[in-house]
Amino acid sequence: MTTAANEFRYLTHDDVVRTMSAIDVLSVVAETLRLHSENRVVLPEEAYLPWRSPGGAANRCLAMPGAVDFDDGFAVGLKTINASLGNTANHLPRSQGFTLLLDAETARPRLLMEAAHVSALRTAAVTALAAQTMGRKGMSSMGLIGCGTLAMAHLRLLAETVPTLTDVRLFDIDPVRAETFRGEVVSSLPGLRLKIVPTARECVADADLVVPVTTVTEGYIPYDWLMPGTLVSNVSLDDLLPDVVQRCDVLVVDDWELVSGDRRRLLGRMYHSGDLLPPSGIVSGQTGGPGTSVRKVDATLGEVVSGAHRGRGDDTDIVVCNAFGMAILDIAVAYRVAAAAERAGIGQTLSL
Repeated sequence: MTTAANEFRYLTHDDVVRTMSAIDVLSVVAETLRLHSENRVVLPEEAYLPWRSPGGAANRCLAMPGAVDFDDGFAVGLKTINASLGNTANHLPRSQGFTLLLDAETARPRLLMEAAHVSALRTAAVTALAAQTMGRKGMSSMGLIGCGTLAMAHLRLLAETVPTLTDVRLFDIDPVRAETFRGEVVSSLPGLRLKIVPTARECVADADLVVPVTTVTEGYIPYDWLMPGTLVSNVSLDDLLPDVVQRCDVLVVDDWELVSGDRRRLLGRMYHSGDLLPPSGIVSGQTGGPGTSVRKVDATLGEVVSGAHRGRGDDTDIVVCNAFGMAILDIAVAYRVAAAAERAGIGQTLSL
């Protein structure tokens, strides 16, 4: 800790962007997933607060503590992320928040930083790692559903980390947003062929990689839309219909307790209705007991990244990676950001 005991460093969005240029986010996320598979993390339950705005929009606040036992230090902190579905109409980002990093020795605040940039990048990094470890060899096509900030983070990172990717189909329920999105990236990513399609089905069909980044709460992607060999990175968690989960060849999650504990999301609902078993196969907390179409989660992404589980078994396997989103990834990246910012003198030093 380089600041005085009564001081902490504050990083704005621009400070975070500047500092992140010196960090290999893919390596940080991969290392954290490995440590997760080795039980070297602390991931408590999230605090979730929903409400309706005066205008009727669905709002929510999430508070997510976590800790990571790195070989070179102990990272501990808290991420808060807040979102309103009404923000888009007001030309505001849908979500925003802060990540607070604590000093491991004194538990005093060490760093406070804008959260959304890192949150988007680490989410995209999870998809990139899933593509590298479970994607079909030579994958070249992607269906990207939803054309917002998170989609942009995915497209830019995947263009860097999956060199075989050449064709991207885009779909958004707002055609203007899709066209604006395409216009923003077409010149900066000349190696990609970007095509806007009129339906979600056309976006998904024949794609090696399917990435839904939407705000839906009801599924619409059936198993029959997916071709053999497809990898689905189910980022927004509710786009798939249950038959995709039931019939896919490999089902991977990031953290089973997070996935099963959220009854609002597809896999949590399936678990509590008796249609999904944890990786251990041991049933606890289900209200209806195992159903007739029950299947088991095959592995965690950390087990795949570390090599403890093979992931894809065949080029024709349909693989679903349902990463709920772990705060430890934000804490881990913040830990590396703090060190880089302190070395470079980036940000403001504020008094407690």
